[in-house]
Amino acid sequence: MQTSYIYAKLKGMKLLSWNVNGVRAAAGKGFFEKVEEMNPDVLCLQETKAQDDQVRETLFGMDYHMFSNSAEKKGYSGTAILSKTEPKQVVADMGITQHDKEGRVLAAEYDDFWLVTVYTPNSQNGLARLDYRAQWDIDFKEYIQGLESSKPVVICGDLNVAHRPIDIKNDKSNYNKTPGYTQKEIDGMDALLGVGFIDTFRYFYPEEEKFSWWSFRANARPRNIGWRIDYFLASQQLEGRLKDAVILNDMEGSDHCPVGLIMD
Repeated sequence: MQTSYIYAKLKGMKLLSWNVNGVRAAAGKGFFEKVEEMNPDVLCLQETKAQDDQVRETLFGMDYHMFSNSAEKKGYSGTAILSKTEPKQVVADMGITQHDKEGRVLAAEYDDFWLVTVYTPNSQNGLARLDYRAQWDIDFKEYIQGLESSKPVVICGDLNVAHRPIDIKNDKSNYNKTPGYTQKEIDGMDALLGVGFIDTFRYFYPEEEKFSWWSFRANARPRNIGWRIDYFLASQQLEGRLKDAVILNDMEGSDHCPVGLIMD
C-alpha cells in the first residue's frame, strides 16, 4: 500500500513539508490532486521559485489560508505555508539582513507552538558558499531559540544536510566533498539538535534507510541513490504529542518527496 495513502488515513494533526522545485512547475505535474490525496492540515513548501503574487495566483482556489515569502531574485528560492486553520500570525525572515533576501524562512504561530518552514542555503559547487552556510546555521539556531522562548517550535523543510551515514546512499565518496555532507554542515545540525530538538523521523525509525531527495542524473531515483535532507524537527517539550513521522517517497512531482509529521 502506498505510504501517501496511509498518511492520508492517519488521525491527528497532519503537517507536511515538500520542496516542490518550482511551485508553477509542480502545478503542471498533478500537485493539486496530490495535496488533495494527502490531505494535510498544514502544508509547507520550499523552493517555490516564484514571487508572492505568482504563488497566490498559482495556488488560488485551494482550501487553505496561504502565506509566502519570496526571494528578491525572481525565480529563486522561496517558501510558503498553507494552513487549514488560520495561524495567530505569520512572520517572514529572521531579521538578519544578510540572510533575509532569499525568502528562506517563514514562521506561523499557532495556539501552542510555532511552525517554521525553512529552505536552508546550499553550500554550492566547490563548497563556495560553505562559510556562509556555517554562519547561517549558527544564526538560524539562535533565531529558533528566540521563538522557543515563547512556545515550542516545529521546524520543517529542506535543511540541505544529510545528518548521518544512514541518511545518504554513498556516504564515504561524498563526505567533506559534496555540498550537504561536510562536517561543518553536520556540526550545524548537531548544534540544532543539541539545544533540544528531536529529529522526528529518526525518533520513530532509528535504523530505517529512507531518502527524500534524488539527483535528476544517473537515474538516481529509480535506483534509490538518494539523500535524506528534508526534516521535521520538534522541541523536546512536544515529545509527548508526536505520533508518527513519514517520508512519502512514492509521491513524485519534484526531485524531493514530501515528508510529514503527525501530532496529537
